Amino acid sequence: MAVDLLLGLQWGDEGKGKIVDVLTKNYNIIARFQGGPNAGHTLEFDGIKHVLHTIPSGIFHDNAINVVGNGVVIDPVIFKKELDNLNKFNLDIKSKLLISRKAHLILPTHRLLDAASEAAKGKAKIGSTLKGIGPTYMDKTGRNGIRVGDLELNNWKEKYRALADKHESMIDFHNVDIQYDLQELESDFFNAIKELKQLTFIDSEEYLYQAQKSGKKILAEGAQGSLLDIDFGTYPYVTSSNTTAAGACTGLGVPPGNIGGVFGIFKAYTTRVGSGPFPTELFDKVGATMGRVGNEFGATTGRPRRCGWLDLVALKYAVRINGVSELMMMKADVLSGFKTVKICIAYKYKGEKVNHLPYNIEAENIVPIYKEMKGWEKDLTKMTSAEQLPETLIEYIDYLEAELEIPIKIVSVGPDRKQTIHR
Repeated sequence: MAVDLLLGLQWGDEGKGKIVDVLTKNYNIIARFQGGPNAGHTLEFDGIKHVLHTIPSGIFHDNAINVVGNGVVIDPVIFKKELDNLNKFNLDIKSKLLISRKAHLILPTHRLLDAASEAAKGKAKIGSTLKGIGPTYMDKTGRNGIRVGDLELNNWKEKYRALADKHESMIDFHNVDIQYDLQELESDFFNAIKELKQLTFIDSEEYLYQAQKSGKKILAEGAQGSLLDIDFGTYPYVTSSNTTAAGACTGLGVPPGNIGGVFGIFKAYTTRVGSGPFPTELFDKVGATMGRVGNEFGATTGRPRRCGWLDLVALKYAVRINGVSELMMMKADVLSGFKTVKICIAYKYKGEKVNHLPYNIEAENIVPIYKEMKGWEKDLTKMTSAEQLPETLIEYIDYLEAELEIPIKIVSVGPDRKQTIHR
């Protein structure tokens, strides 16, 4: 049985959590394949809003097993808080949540290193979430990391101490004023480790192989967005993992030939958190309205998101590098009320018109070229079928489908799982 894949096509915050929650009824297993608590997947149903950072978004469904894959980095302290927040829902966490032994652990000193590194960059900072993600992936590739499976070994605390001591010397090297009480941080960390060890650890690549072999339906859930991919994103303003389709193979141990449908999620407009280039960013009343109506604040950091028109050049790029087979458009309701909407269809790059995403899209090199379309003034939030959508929104969707050559199968018209229109 092939593994379907769901990922974001912009700079993250596209609404992946909601769509995974909507689709979970069709799957036996939901598996996160990369990222860590820098992700904030928001789900809303029964009048309650939930934000998940590491736990897969299928956790509220009785029918689904949720796997945290080997490509994920786990902060035990944040993970414990997530588990504590789930306690009131009486979920069978022990049997519903499985963790790969090959997933790496974020130590308290990883977070401190992240803060020191970002402070040392000054104005050149990349806008890190300061969750210790980058330093943890650096230890992973540097072959220094501590993995979940190490917690089952007798010498794991010795490994921890050696690595934490090394980190402290690296923090000193940055020569910035970072105030911290490591003893207090370690107390929280070791308490969280005790809780983590109560959960079920698995050899995830073997587990998923056997699941595929027995005909189980698996959905791989990505975090962040394609334009934040360490290789294919707007480097260096990117995350530290592969957020594209290829990351699902390395983050779960799934062969490329076993990937089935690739579901790409994008907003009807574009947002970005933190630093980095953003060709269609708006600095006017329109951008402010998008942010206010769309409640555009980072689910993890609380930082306001930068807002702009849909960038079709970047979206085509993301569709191609991921091999997207179906599209889901989120937050169509946020653009209700605009008399006209714009789509960036090309760039003027160093004075020359280009239709592809060039190497550098910093503001001094790029001028977006827009197509203007009629907006839709109707409130979409109460609509339940594609037939109810306003004609001008249908024209917007049809135009995007023609340009992207991929069907838009879902249109989201609100944050609740019920506010989802299947086409």
